[in-house]
Amino acid sequence: MVQPAPPPPPAARLAGVGSSPVRDLLALVSSAKHGDLVSFAGGLPAPELFDSHGLRDAFDSVLRDDPRRALQYSPTEGDPRLSDWIAARHTGRGLPTDPAQVIVTTGSQQGLSLVAAALLDPGDTVLVEEPGYLAALQCFRLAGARVATVATDDDGTDPDALAEAVQRHRPKLLYLVPTFQNPTGRTLPHERRAAIAAVAARHGLWIVEDDPYSELRYAGAPLPSLAAYDGAADRTVVLGSMSKVMSPGMRLGWVRAPEPLRPSLAVAKQAADLHTSTIDQAAAAVYLAEADFPAHIDRLCAAYRPRRDAMLAGLPDALPPGSTWTRPQGGMFVWVRLPEGADAQSHLRAALDNGVAFVPGAPFYAERPDPATLRLSFTTHTPEEIGKGLARLGAVLTRRTG
Repeated sequence: MVQPAPPPPPAARLAGVGSSPVRDLLALVSSAKHGDLVSFAGGLPAPELFDSHGLRDAFDSVLRDDPRRALQYSPTEGDPRLSDWIAARHTGRGLPTDPAQVIVTTGSQQGLSLVAAALLDPGDTVLVEEPGYLAALQCFRLAGARVATVATDDDGTDPDALAEAVQRHRPKLLYLVPTFQNPTGRTLPHERRAAIAAVAARHGLWIVEDDPYSELRYAGAPLPSLAAYDGAADRTVVLGSMSKVMSPGMRLGWVRAPEPLRPSLAVAKQAADLHTSTIDQAAAAVYLAEADFPAHIDRLCAAYRPRRDAMLAGLPDALPPGSTWTRPQGGMFVWVRLPEGADAQSHLRAALDNGVAFVPGAPFYAERPDPATLRLSFTTHTPEEIGKGLARLGAVLTRRTG
């Protein structure tokens, strides 16, 4: 009998793409033995704030009134009713948008994958913030791109550092989360947005603006999209998401792209999954047409604002002397840096045993990890639970750094 040959190995491009430490940690948290765990680990919306009744009514309406359409294949670009709503929402927030610029995606993460497929060839360079969004690093590396970083400070990406990085690396694409950034919670101010748009225009650079958090603002005034600034309209791709404001389980996002790029994105979408779930799009379109969406956003912000405030109020007692942290005006995250020489990862096991979880910050760095950093999410617990979790975290950090 001939011994069968082994099958070929997985694609070589996967060799340099690791699993997301956050997703791995969430799996660990879900199996934790502590029955009263307070998790600051996941960037998750609070499930008690889902409008489950309104969404159930929307699904019932779709299945009752138009089941043949809702259960059938649908256009690659998306349900026209949902695209119309998305375009109107952008327009109402100061970014004039035609529905023809919109492609509905299976979560904004797919939108990022489509952009990578449409714009990047193996070996191309992508510039990202340091620290930055983990899943974006996965996506770009899977596309075979080289990832280089841009320095940030308390106001986010430094335009002068960006100009220098563009000169040094000759990138094709710049990826940013300019509003309530993941993981730091920082927001690019108006002057920096204008300066970054000018750098991109001067050097012929694509901008990918990932915008999942901007609806969740608790203080300050909204800022324009990067695509609204001079020189940026023809080179900025905006990624949007329903996950943080409606339901992550529905996996609905979108890409708003300059008109010339849309056909390439549509081809990439066809190759990925033909189209996003017909019934989920239809139900979302019905829900958004009938619900008071601004009031829903107000309810989310009214719930999350005191949770953010509780975390910020509790951090001085929970963290060892010399620690620093961000004070976000919105979003889901506070970014902490422990005193020089600390290693957040070394505290994680003890923290889990003590009933509290966080995300070590080092994996969010593409080039030069800072082991003293960690990310805390405040959205999924009440202010009282946040206080209890911070007390537990403080006991661990004091015991192990004191």
